[in-house]
Amino acid sequence: MDKVVASAAEAVADIEDGASLAVGGFGLSGVPDTLIRALHARGCGRLSVVSNNCGVDGGGLGILLAAGRISRVTGSYIGDNKEFARRYLAGELELELTPQGTLAERLRAGGSGIPAFFTPAGVGTQTAEGGLPWRYAPDGAVAVASPPKEVREYDGRAYVLERGITTDFALVRAARGDRHGNLVFARAARNFNPPAAMAGRITVAEVEELVEPGELDPDQVHLPGVFVQRVLALTAEQAAAKGIERRTVRPR
Repeated sequence: MDKVVASAAEAVADIEDGASLAVGGFGLSGVPDTLIRALHARGCGRLSVVSNNCGVDGGGLGILLAAGRISRVTGSYIGDNKEFARRYLAGELELELTPQGTLAERLRAGGSGIPAFFTPAGVGTQTAEGGLPWRYAPDGAVAVASPPKEVREYDGRAYVLERGITTDFALVRAARGDRHGNLVFARAARNFNPPAAMAGRITVAEVEELVEPGELDPDQVHLPGVFVQRVLALTAEQAAAKGIERRTVRPR
């Protein structure tokens, strides 16, 4: 089945207001910038986003964030995104902070049909006991706090119950992909793109290099095409555009 779409606009044409999205990327590695910009141009709002982080000021998901299009984020850290921090503390969006490894497993579990699992990460903290501020009120009070989670003991060790995550759509970026949706990711881009792609009911992948079916070594495929519904081939300029989170210069 040929899953290639003609444009980024076509790839995100059915994403509506209020949709939930799993978005790949680790820092600025493997962020589906072209799809994010197409979604921004589409004008969707009230989006619920699941991603390791929410981009940077002016880049990645930060573009949707600055436009006020995101109402809820499930992620593992805020990072240096000042607009993200401002909107969260001002009560303009809801934030569910989740341990990084737990977030990756919640996405993978959801994509595998596993509704929940137990993990030791977060036991003895507000992650398990509840009370983490999900949303602030304008006066700085906590308007919505995280609920307590079930904790069980197995072999003398406590574990907390975490829910698997599924979303309406997933947006990911791969280094190589074929027309059937089989994907290969490069280095750090592999950290969150595969589980994000698994979690989406409709997954859209932008690929830096599009190859014909049969050209990818099956042993090197990181995500099989069964998880991908649409493939967008990037232009050479789009494929080369990769941000640097912290640019440093030192004398030789």
